[in-house]
Amino acid sequence: MPMTITEQIFARAAGKQAVEPGDLVNAKIDMIMCHDVTTPPAISMLKQHGIDRVFDLEKLAVTPDHFQPAKDIKSAELHKRLDTWAKEKGIRHYYPIGKAGVCHALLPEQGHIRPGEVIVGGDSHTCTYGAFAAFSTGIGSTDLAAAIATGQLWFRVPESMKFTLSGHLPHGVYSKDVVLEVIRRIGTDGALYKAIEYVGPALKEMSMEARMTITNMAIEAGGKNAIIGFDETTKQYLEGRLKGKQDYTVFESDPEAKYCFEDTIDCDKLEPLVAYPHLPSNGKPISECAGEVMDQCYIGSCTNGRIEDFRIAASVMKGKQVKIRTLIVPTTPTVWRQANDEGLLNIFYDAGCVISAPTCGACLGGFMGVLGAEEKCVSTTNRNFVGRMGHPTSEVYLCNPATAAASAVEGKLADPRKYM
Repeated sequence: MPMTITEQIFARAAGKQAVEPGDLVNAKIDMIMCHDVTTPPAISMLKQHGIDRVFDLEKLAVTPDHFQPAKDIKSAELHKRLDTWAKEKGIRHYYPIGKAGVCHALLPEQGHIRPGEVIVGGDSHTCTYGAFAAFSTGIGSTDLAAAIATGQLWFRVPESMKFTLSGHLPHGVYSKDVVLEVIRRIGTDGALYKAIEYVGPALKEMSMEARMTITNMAIEAGGKNAIIGFDETTKQYLEGRLKGKQDYTVFESDPEAKYCFEDTIDCDKLEPLVAYPHLPSNGKPISECAGEVMDQCYIGSCTNGRIEDFRIAASVMKGKQVKIRTLIVPTTPTVWRQANDEGLLNIFYDAGCVISAPTCGACLGGFMGVLGAEEKCVSTTNRNFVGRMGHPTSEVYLCNPATAAASAVEGKLADPRKYM
């Protein structure tokens, strides 16, 4: 039976010869991501049921990220519970504050993601890891508790959609614009409980960081997961990074595999996009929306907070001053240090930006950049729902790092191509 990559991974994880969309399977979990918001409730559930075990100490990666460093007493207590549990259980891959970072950047960077595996995490953007030809999806605290204890979860095998990325990305256009275009076309529920598979020549030219931006936002289209096939770029990224076992299995979609939907994105015709409030699907070309006055710029998050993103932003800001408050938030200590070593933080500092330690804080309206009433923020994050970054009357405009940087310099939505 012909199968997609996602279906082949499920067949392997469930010990079956083949699966098809709609099948219910009990799949073995290869890696679990745990952070400070959803893991403490899972720990409590396990204790309430008298379950005092972790199925495999090598198959969990644990880090505080949403409210780190702690912003108040409640977040400090979350960190304490996470820290105590990780130490009591002897979790092998625990990243305490100081080594902690935004989970979806940290796990690939630290070598915990392998092609062909089933990966779950207590966060909706766990779909990011599909960039490595793995099945990866977010789960709630109840499923997280079950996975921690048993190493298994049941799934309904999703139907697969295929997007072919043709052509080449024009100057000033990035992978963030590609995924905003996909969501603009199909809507925030267009991929509901479906696997989104990306192929095509434009994809081949993208770095792993750029690919992670695309798979990161599958959930913004309602997707169960997003996935990109393995190639030389994937292999090079993984070399020297993998923790523990070095081997992995590569699956490729069969030529006759069935898809419930197919579309082609002509990347040659794309321009920088801005997703207007209050939906990621509300994308507009920068040529149609430049000039909208902003109050804040945010460059960071699990979507666009990697070193490549800061190089892009710095190339726009170099030698200039920002006109609105601008937050620079590297996703991991490694990214922070690399940005510092490359002189990028000096560029941001000289431009008048605020430079933060790694955290998810402002992205979810937690801290370190919360918006006040009626304030507008141009942001490299993934969501612009009502009240996402603060007050219910505030607004978030999603874009790529170059557009965000140009907008910070001008104090209004701006086309980055004139700075590049």
